[in-house]
Amino acid sequence: MVLPKDIPSSAENYMDSQTLTKLPISSILIIIAMQTEALPLVEKFQLSEDQKSVFPKEVPWVRYQGIYRNLQINLIWPGKDLALGVDSVGTISASLVTYASIQALHPDLIINAGTAGGFKAKGASIGDVFLVSECAFHDRRIPIPFTVLQVFDLYGVGLKQAWKTPNLHKELDLKVGKLSTGDSLDMSAQDESSIVANDATVKDMEGAAVAYVADIFKVPAIFLKAVTDIVDGEKPTAEEFLQNLATVSAALDQAVTKVIDFISGKCIHEL
Repeated sequence: MVLPKDIPSSAENYMDSQTLTKLPISSILIIIAMQTEALPLVEKFQLSEDQKSVFPKEVPWVRYQGIYRNLQINLIWPGKDLALGVDSVGTISASLVTYASIQALHPDLIINAGTAGGFKAKGASIGDVFLVSECAFHDRRIPIPFTVLQVFDLYGVGLKQAWKTPNLHKELDLKVGKLSTGDSLDMSAQDESSIVANDATVKDMEGAAVAYVADIFKVPAIFLKAVTDIVDGEKPTAEEFLQNLATVSAALDQAVTKVIDFISGKCIHEL
């Protein structure tokens, strides 16, 4: 959304949120954890890698940017770990890049897109793309006894609602489910109990961290998660994940494209 020149970028502090939601969306921030997931979207939207980074020179984060259907698209991939050369997955990188991107780019809307494990008991199948209704953590266990002033257990769960998008859901007929986030690809018995308590259909390693930061800065955020592996299935998670990553990333690409096409020309409240 284009703001008057005399209003600072952190306009949430100066303008009523109801006013902001009535302005057309003009800037979208896509947070995506893995290069394999990111590159199809970079190609689809004809984005260019930013050669003059808006981020500190010490970090490996990569920004791809461009214009698609009159929308400024900024796709941020956390890059490769500087020591080990693998994708910088997980909640720490997700939190950092979300925070830095909001500060540098001032998006109207955040889309966290990525692959996830799904639960067949909740109706998930390989290749399904879910529009997330809410995010929570399953590995931040803080079992300090409840008092009037302390609710550490709830803080650990960190439940956050995704931005409500009834029109998007209806138009694209996407599956809807709850997301549970943790920093491990596998699932321990304790994780499983928390995931069940979270009523999750899909699990990932970034979503709730993105939601936490977006909520702090009151930036609307939506989450698209494509299922690469069935957590409660028969195949080992890592094997099934790697086997389906490329194919499911293509399905994710198609879903994100449809979402962006739907968003073009609309205001936040029209989603």
